[in-house]
Amino acid sequence: MTDKKRQATLVAVMVAAILVVDQVVKILVKTNMQYGEDIPLIGEWCRLHFIENEGFAFGMKMGGPVGKVVLTSFRLVASIAIVWLMAHMVKKGVRNSMLISLGLILAGAMGNLIDSCFYGLIFNESYYSVATMFPTGGGYAPLFQGKVVDMFYFPLFEFDWPMWVPVVGGNHFEFFNAIFNVADAAITIGIFWMMIDQFFVAPKHAKSGRKVEDGEEK
Repeated sequence: MTDKKRQATLVAVMVAAILVVDQVVKILVKTNMQYGEDIPLIGEWCRLHFIENEGFAFGMKMGGPVGKVVLTSFRLVASIAIVWLMAHMVKKGVRNSMLISLGLILAGAMGNLIDSCFYGLIFNESYYSVATMFPTGGGYAPLFQGKVVDMFYFPLFEFDWPMWVPVVGGNHFEFFNAIFNVADAAITIGIFWMMIDQFFVAPKHAKSGRKVEDGEEK
């Protein structure tokens, strides 16, 4: 197997593995928990808390059916663009670290895209009972208007601000109150990995390449 084929296989396996884990977790949550149900995993700071995200990652929203279709279409176009970019980069022989970061972002985008495209068709609502797959009465939304399943909740610590603190006095503060899924985590890790690669790995790689060209290294 050539290096390029090995790179492509590595990234494809990684993307597929993340997608499988993401979808298995989402389906288990969707078919075993009601909306808003909370299950402690490690004390109160690590919990499963089932919600459905109507828009962007980490609970941010883009309202209405039109917004949903626009957002889902954007995810689809972005996923296709990333696949094309990665194929182009494999042909050029780019570093594994860069491909892995893009693969993480692609896996996350595709994971949430599956929810947006199909979950409305294959599940019923979770508000009053645990959802079932392929219900006899049909799903809760048409194509491209499904909701993204989120479940991981890590409120590491929380407290009430003292009344004497300006502006926020008396308010409740919770550190990291975002609820997310495996796909969101993959996108976040991929973005951070890409930043580390560009700011730290790429300059060293370029410097090493220049030394070889100048005959300083063999």
